[in-house]
Amino acid sequence: METARVLVAADKFKGSLTAVQVAERVTAGLRRVVPGVRVETLPVADGGDGTVAAAVAAGFERREVRVTGPLGDPVTAAYALRDTTAVVEMAEASGLQHLPAGVFAPLTATTFGSGELLAAALDAGARTIVFGVGGSATTDGGAGMLAALGARFLDADGKPVGPGGGGLADLAEADLSGLDPRMAGVDLILASDVNNPLTGPKGAPEVYGRQKGATEDDIVTLDAALAHYASILGPDHARLPGAGAAGGVGYGALVALGARFRPGIEVMLDVLGFAPALARATLVITGEGSLDEQTLHGKAPAGVAAAARAAGVEVVAVCGRLALPPEALAGAGISRAYALTDLEPDPALSMAQAGPLLERASEALARDFLR
Repeated sequence: METARVLVAADKFKGSLTAVQVAERVTAGLRRVVPGVRVETLPVADGGDGTVAAAVAAGFERREVRVTGPLGDPVTAAYALRDTTAVVEMAEASGLQHLPAGVFAPLTATTFGSGELLAAALDAGARTIVFGVGGSATTDGGAGMLAALGARFLDADGKPVGPGGGGLADLAEADLSGLDPRMAGVDLILASDVNNPLTGPKGAPEVYGRQKGATEDDIVTLDAALAHYASILGPDHARLPGAGAAGGVGYGALVALGARFRPGIEVMLDVLGFAPALARATLVITGEGSLDEQTLHGKAPAGVAAAARAAGVEVVAVCGRLALPPEALAGAGISRAYALTDLEPDPALSMAQAGPLLERASEALARDFLR
């Protein structure tokens, strides 16, 4: 029988294990059952938090810069660089992780630091920038990002409007003439698993505002302010897929920076070198913290499984919790899933003991698929 060659291409288990740690634990479990098994690891991400870490694990260089956080305070943010390709994760600069526990600023949080992060990638010589958007604390339509790159957003008195989406209600003039000219020569890829428009019932404020601390009144205010902003910058772009990503930072990138939208996992699989790794594999193991209905809509495991199925390679999954029936898994191209909650039903304990439990789940997987 041919020796199995396993490719571990899983996302993080949010709140318990990074994608790199998932790969390490799966490998350890497999090798406990089949000591000589050949394992290649390729931690993956879909454009949200963890995207820079996945790029670094694939050989990109990690670069750190000080930028403006969502509340206006300085924060340290990282991006990844290899040759002239940069991977920039907007959550590194403008993400919820930079807010103190229980503190939100739905009307005033800014993406200014995301623009500074893009500028840092330009300074480093990037000609292609994968801009992963997700996990943001902001709903400012990308106005802060554009301001950091040289745009000016002025009220009726010619003064800069306030930070965040709330300030856009006062917008009278948007001057994009000062935008960093280097952006015009860059291939900017908006990488997201979100295809919402900017405003309306499926727009950024309505769908994602509450997780950023917005009240119902705030959501109405933000939706109106973003609609006003789009009426000045370009209403057509507001309806494009991805415009509503990360509080509308997608819209800012599409309307003013010439970005092109691509599903985040597709972009990341290209950048990380998934195709050649897949060609070497006889079995792919993917996964994430929760395999659920959202997984089927552009999350990393679905993207990995689709690519592997197209290449005729079997896929199995590991996860913290499984909320998909077998037919939904099969429809996504996943033969079977191994959930940590099958070993430890208490969710809190399962998360706290995720590493050892994942090794045990991987042992079971090895007995079923590698023996």
